[in-house]
Amino acid sequence: MLGNIDIQGKDITTDALLTQRKFTSFVVERKAHYHFTVKGNRATLKNDIALLFENRKKSDFVEITPPNHGRIDIRRIWCSAALNEYLDFPHVGQVCQIERETIYTKNGKVTLEVVLGITSRTPEQASPQRILKVNRGHWTIENHCHYVIDWHFDEDRSRIRTGHGRP
Repeated sequence: MLGNIDIQGKDITTDALLTQRKFTSFVVERKAHYHFTVKGNRATLKNDIALLFENRKKSDFVEITPPNHGRIDIRRIWCSAALNEYLDFPHVGQVCQIERETIYTKNGKVTLEVVLGITSRTPEQASPQRILKVNRGHWTIENHCHYVIDWHFDEDRSRIRTGHGRP
């Protein structure tokens, strides 16, 4: 699909499924930048990034959202170019770790999610604040698309999960 779209100068985001070398090269060859989530399907890459941030100090940027919808969201990001020459992944500009802490105002429950990422943008091209904004933008699109698919195609009530679907 991206082959038919002018992506030059754009930031292309994906979840972990497309964190692939071939796709990375395709994006960069088209003069765009990638921002990918790194999970278990790239175990060595994930472990290397996690190890870098294991003894992290103060975050590079913090974003706190007001208590909308009964919760307060706190996002912290750490970024580094220290692994650029070490990682076996093309066109690395920097890696990041994002913590998403959610405090539910009604019951005080706290959740914490940690996400690792990689981008072709160097620290000079993208501040921690910008990387966090691009990451949040990905999930805004993802959530909107999922909502549309669910609303129009009733996706969540589908009983087809694996194998062959039967009426």
